[in-house]
Amino acid sequence: MAPILLLVVLLMSCSFNHHQLQLVLANNPFDQDFSYMKSVHNINGEEEIGSSNYNNNYYDYIIIGGGTAGCPLAATLSENYSVLVLERGNAPQSHPTVFTLAGFFSDLQKQDDGTTPFQSFTSKDGVGNRRGRVLGGSSMINGGFYSRADDEFFAKSGVEWEMDLVEKAYEWVEESVVSTHPRLDVWQSSMREALLEAGVGPDNGFSLNHKVGTKTSGSLFDQFGTRHGAVQLLNRANLENLRVVVQATVDRIIFDSTTTKPYSSSKPSAIGVKYSDSKGKSHKAFLRRKGEIILSAGAIGSPQLLLLSGIGPQSQHPNVGKFMADNPMNIINILLPNSSMEPSITKVVGINDNYFIEPVIFQPQLNMTSGSLAEKIPGPLSIGSLWLANSTDVKVTPNVRFNYFDNPIDLSRCVMGMRKIGEMLETKAMNQFKHNGELLFSGPSLPNNNSNNWEWESFCRTTVGTFYHYHGGCVVGKVVDGDFNVMGIKSVRVVDGSTFNISPGTNPQATLMMLGRYIGLKMLGERSRE
Repeated sequence: MAPILLLVVLLMSCSFNHHQLQLVLANNPFDQDFSYMKSVHNINGEEEIGSSNYNNNYYDYIIIGGGTAGCPLAATLSENYSVLVLERGNAPQSHPTVFTLAGFFSDLQKQDDGTTPFQSFTSKDGVGNRRGRVLGGSSMINGGFYSRADDEFFAKSGVEWEMDLVEKAYEWVEESVVSTHPRLDVWQSSMREALLEAGVGPDNGFSLNHKVGTKTSGSLFDQFGTRHGAVQLLNRANLENLRVVVQATVDRIIFDSTTTKPYSSSKPSAIGVKYSDSKGKSHKAFLRRKGEIILSAGAIGSPQLLLLSGIGPQSQHPNVGKFMADNPMNIINILLPNSSMEPSITKVVGINDNYFIEPVIFQPQLNMTSGSLAEKIPGPLSIGSLWLANSTDVKVTPNVRFNYFDNPIDLSRCVMGMRKIGEMLETKAMNQFKHNGELLFSGPSLPNNNSNNWEWESFCRTTVGTFYHYHGGCVVGKVVDGDFNVMGIKSVRVVDGSTFNISPGTNPQATLMMLGRYIGLKMLGERSRE
């Protein structure tokens, strides 16, 4: 049996015995360390967890969501404490395409059939979007671009950061999963030159830091096109203390009934979670003394779970699900004359205070190859909200509206960025992509009248898409405090992008992984001082 197929067959079984686990580790067609699989379980209707005997079902920490922030958080806390991670998706080995660059392009073309490593949803704005549904989260399905947060993110976050610890947390992530020697293909190299010719300077060379100008940054894809996502950070865990259950969908948080009665003077106190496996069988897991439940289910999942657990507008938490935002993406696609060009992912970015410009992905097709230039605005300032579509079923994606360009500053920034892309199209670096002296476009081209603001604003509104960098819903200072504790609730934290009030830098995943490590270290420090 082919190695990839063998992995899929084994990962779809209900659980792993020692022999099966050895096969998974031995039949590894990727440059990956699958040691973390020793802690991964798929119970599928078994009584292994959540039986009537709770003696072995208590944990110091229960993390809801094994994603971009949840994996480094779990790895860190497991150094000294028992950790249960509940991930609604499957192990990444059941989706072999997530490990390769070719597979990434393939997954972009797929429709969500309920088994894909992503879940599709459409906001009330009419813009299609995706959520990670695999161990490792969105770091296993995105374009891999890795760049640290900007100074404004830290200044406006509402958190008193220990910047030395932030630096150490970033470095911990980077030494495990980030490729820092990117090779620039023709498209990325040419767009780098176009950015500089168009005045997006200075030339900052290679840097993982957020710097105004043009730079090359890191990637989760290595030089061989193999992805190294957040799931690999689980290899840094104490695997004896870590238990990861996949295809485990948390339905709600369980609270101590004595703290939720109307006459109680105590804060509501979380004691466990109720969740379902892929067969629909219900299970429970509980906290040990001084334990905590940590929501790392993302900007859609975390506010949804708080609402389903009774924490929201009807309680003392009116801001759960509020202050949702998504950085709009506006893009132009250029038909390329050379169909033999290799696939390209973002490795270069142009950074301005008002916009970011990225030469984004494309894959050569038989009949047509196109390269794309996309603009992202920082922030954004426009905000929306999330609310439940079903008051009892966590599997029903909540409603969300982002209100793209509701704030006129966002719209003016989009116009500035798209005009800069227009300047890039006039540079010498673009000459090689012309057909008989002209650039040809797949889809809308930029407005012809450069002086007509209305045309440019209309272009921004009608071509709006997403970078999948949505955030908010459990924002610091609104729902959680500066230590990411849910205010007014005992033993519940939120550690993911739902706590952000602006998107960090050009891409949030670096900071999400850093956040998991950072908060884990802070929590270990808190426990050591008790």
